[in-house]
Amino acid sequence: MAQNQEENLDEYPLLKLLPSNNSSIDSVDNNSDSDQILENFLKYVELLKLELYPAQEEAILEIYAGNNVILNTPTGSGKSLVAVALHFRAMSLGRRSIYSCPIKALVNEKFLSLCYDFGPNAVGLITGDASVNTKAPIICCTAEILANMALRRGELTEFDDVVIDEFHFYADRERGVAWQIPLLTLPRCRFLLMSATMGDCSFFENELQKLTKTPCKTILSLKRPIPLDYRYEEYPLEMSVDKLVSEGKTPIYLVNFTQRECAEIAQSLTCVNYCTKEEKQKIADAIKDMEFTTPYGKDINRLIRHGIGIHHAGLLPKYRLLIEKLAQEGLLKIICGTDTLGVGINVPIKTVLFTKLCKYNGEKVVLLSARDFHQIAGRAGRKGFDDSGTVVVMAPSYIIENKMMEEKSKLKGKNPAKIVKAKPPEKGFIPWKRADFDRLVSAPPEPLKSSFRISHGMLLNVLSRESNGCRAMKNLLNNCHESDHNKKRLKASAFFMFRSLVDRKIIEFVKPFHEGKNPLRLNLQLQSDFSLHHALSIFLLDAIELLDPWALDYNLKVLTLVESIVENPDVILYKQLDKVKRERLFEMKQQGIEYEERMAQLEKMEWPKPEREFIYQTFEHFKIFVNFAKKIKKFNVD
Repeated sequence: MAQNQEENLDEYPLLKLLPSNNSSIDSVDNNSDSDQILENFLKYVELLKLELYPAQEEAILEIYAGNNVILNTPTGSGKSLVAVALHFRAMSLGRRSIYSCPIKALVNEKFLSLCYDFGPNAVGLITGDASVNTKAPIICCTAEILANMALRRGELTEFDDVVIDEFHFYADRERGVAWQIPLLTLPRCRFLLMSATMGDCSFFENELQKLTKTPCKTILSLKRPIPLDYRYEEYPLEMSVDKLVSEGKTPIYLVNFTQRECAEIAQSLTCVNYCTKEEKQKIADAIKDMEFTTPYGKDINRLIRHGIGIHHAGLLPKYRLLIEKLAQEGLLKIICGTDTLGVGINVPIKTVLFTKLCKYNGEKVVLLSARDFHQIAGRAGRKGFDDSGTVVVMAPSYIIENKMMEEKSKLKGKNPAKIVKAKPPEKGFIPWKRADFDRLVSAPPEPLKSSFRISHGMLLNVLSRESNGCRAMKNLLNNCHESDHNKKRLKASAFFMFRSLVDRKIIEFVKPFHEGKNPLRLNLQLQSDFSLHHALSIFLLDAIELLDPWALDYNLKVLTLVESIVENPDVILYKQLDKVKRERLFEMKQQGIEYEERMAQLEKMEWPKPEREFIYQTFEHFKIFVNFAKKIKKFNVD
């Protein structure tokens, strides 16, 4: 690689430090080679004019000794540099390395950063949206992509070194399985697990040592490079933000837990001027070539000109990238975002402001865990810019409202006890107090708990292996990090799902069967990359069978069914709802319907749901069949 890139050596700093012929290095255990590679990497650190923190230095030494490393250090303590050290060692030794993390935005960011260091020919990208240079020695991908590779290929997966960033996602209810699978299926690899909020790591140390037969070292540090100042605020949001802006504590990251709240709060803040005329002119100059042609783009354009940005997964990538670019240039005072910004995206933040301390966790509304709180709060403070970061937590809105009414009544000489106090919302809310805030500030992250799940997509990947996929699936279930009771339940689910794949002829038995070969294969009539990654994929296959393929609207109905099983694009759906509400409001005004009744009817309206009756009825029948089948079939899963 280095020989082919001589003309770019000055442009790609790590490329010129690679051995001129890495094929001459035969063993990862060669101490003299390792020492020379380490020395070359330290030259890069000197080039950056950086001084390694003790935790960074210890982690890099362990990596260059060929060991697994768990790096559990605070946000801003240079974990990314340790990952770069791993990639550099891997390339120097002719090994392939892979970096994985939870969200595409961060994957794209790391891809561009590594391209700058190693050159574009050395780095590849694989996400659900794009694949670039997939045979490169360094690959950046989402955690699910790495998990699917590991499931399909097992120990034959073509990587030697694995970086798993934001490893605390291991405990995520829906996605955590993707962080566990590599720890069960890649025995040839060396691992670097990184997170600021992992808690006790002894379990993972033992698991990695057992899997790879190689020592594992946990590097723990609680000292933040940028200390944090915590506040509990009992005044309205607009007043609190205005105070922070006047104190120069910008950029401010307003943390919300829904995309709709992001938009509503950003809109409410436009009534205040946070930018001077000169600052607004700089913003206008920075976005003059940007096209805001989408319906929501006009709102984003207007907010940006007020120095306010919005950042969440529901935005088009070009708008997210614009917000990140403007924030990096210091042009935005406020960024209203969901908690995805707590996942290490390179957006400079001086102050983190929590609008709430409760969120919906997929089943119910709960108070934030210490892990979630510290993960998001850790974004406050910019190395090289700030001496400290600020974390602000707003009191519940009803408490703020009551306090303001009491102060107002005192000023008017009235008795505060006679005030009719506001009450907390009855649904979708859990109240918190200053004591909850104090507890979160001082509490360590909770231990990471396994959230292993079986899916049709997982079965399909494992059973499609060239070697015996059934045995591999059994080993996966036996070795997963669940209790014995949960393992038995998972085995029963796996067998039930296996039968559903066979019944629908997605998986078929090979005839004649040869010893040592996989007795199963994907139906030859399906494409080789056929996958089932959605929980309701089997329902979709069953429902499509009920459609008339000769109907003129058959294609539209298939598209509607596919859309019905994927995650709701909230921003688009709420825009559709706004449109139908406006049309209905105009009709009701024309009909002379009273205001109260108009508002009541609008409240009941939903966004358009084509084929609603067919989908709901079909799904109810599907649920009945699945539940009945589970009850009557008693399998010997052992």
